[in-house]
Amino acid sequence: MAEDAPCSCEDRDVPLLAALVLALAVPVKPPIVWKPIPFGSARRAETARYAARHYGLHTWRLVHPHVIVEHYTDSTTFASAWNTFALDEPDPELHELPGTCAHFVVDRDGTIYQLVPLTMMCRHTVGLNWTAIGIEHVGTSDASILSDPRQLDASLRLTLWLMSRYRISLPNVIGHNESLTSPYHRERYARWRCQTHGDWTHADMTTYRSKLAALARRERVPISTAGGPVPSAC
Repeated sequence: MAEDAPCSCEDRDVPLLAALVLALAVPVKPPIVWKPIPFGSARRAETARYAARHYGLHTWRLVHPHVIVEHYTDSTTFASAWNTFALDEPDPELHELPGTCAHFVVDRDGTIYQLVPLTMMCRHTVGLNWTAIGIEHVGTSDASILSDPRQLDASLRLTLWLMSRYRISLPNVIGHNESLTSPYHRERYARWRCQTHGDWTHADMTTYRSKLAALARRERVPISTAGGPVPSAC
């Protein structure tokens, strides 16, 4: 019986090097505070009915999201945002249930709160709720967030971690104001097809995505640049 060939030190180092490369490619999950809003069976049923009406999907589950949508709360405290999302009432703009919500809220001090599991659809962006993660930022303008180092750093690190976890490309990190040009936008209800919001304009999201790409380079996290906006019919 032939003897096994001796293993060289270089051979033993290969798995270690591979593990180190893999570690460099995965961003560290930022600290996240779990602060759930009520999302019981009634709200899940409302979400499923909403998804059926607007997307033709009979589920309240969020399955393999393709988009991350950045928002701001138009308020100055996390508590006011949490209270708004916790109320399962028809929204004041479109008057439909379930109530609006977001998966995350980034506070001004950089604290990241998670309100809803990432397996649940959250109503934050018309036309994209079926496949989008929503991130709210406490503040009253894009500029207030872009100029706040702690809040912006937390936001970028959360977004990069989500991008890596779900393999979401950089162009599919969008502002609410860019929703109508997302290739994933779909809306069955004709009166809502051109509905969007003014938060996180294309100009400010260009700055945000540039900072996000710079963070990925510093952290040695590979990100995809595939995809991009499509013409809107609105």
